[in-house]
Amino acid sequence: MLLVQLWQFILDPANTFWDHTLAYLQVCAVSVALATVLGIAIGVAVVRSPLLSFLAVNLSGLMRAIPIIAFLAAALPYLGVGFKPTIVALTLLGIPPILLNTYTGIRSIEPAIIDAARGMGLNTRQILLRIQVPLVLPIVAAGVRTSAVQIVATATLAAIIGAGGYGEYIVNGLYEFKTVQILAGALPVALLAMLVELLMGWLQRALTPAGLRVQEMALSEAARA
Repeated sequence: MLLVQLWQFILDPANTFWDHTLAYLQVCAVSVALATVLGIAIGVAVVRSPLLSFLAVNLSGLMRAIPIIAFLAAALPYLGVGFKPTIVALTLLGIPPILLNTYTGIRSIEPAIIDAARGMGLNTRQILLRIQVPLVLPIVAAGVRTSAVQIVATATLAAIIGAGGYGEYIVNGLYEFKTVQILAGALPVALLAMLVELLMGWLQRALTPAGLRVQEMALSEAARA
């Protein structure tokens, strides 16, 4: 019965479900894209400087401890309400996992591998494209995966500052004690988060070089033995 009511709620044009869906997807997509670009750029920029690396890594860890609602409250006096402060807050939320993974990925490449590549006659561009990028990409993809799921799962809070999306159903449903309305906001978010997790997991595996996949499988089998 509840599922029938939920389906009727979704189909009712007065509830503008598809407009809310589009608004939610737009907020999430823009935030993930900005967090990816900024996280990778900052990670690459600071990796060669011990001081900047220290500051970036520790600030990223600190940012992960701050609740998103605090970001929204802090942005409110300067950016107002709506789409812009939501994007800023969610982008800040999404940067740390990508930045940390970019930094870790670059630092994890052993100098002996680069030296061996140079010994084989590869130039700097070839080393970058054939060795460094393939080794770092899966680790960066894992950071984007974490960031994207966090953003999708958290963007419902944007309804508090008028950015719309599924969070609006949840907030209104809580105020009006309407279970169907709450489910109309919560269920799509849960499904979207699981879909993003599956897609990003597939992308991460696709970006992992075949040699590393074999090594990971061997380590997993050894751990199970």
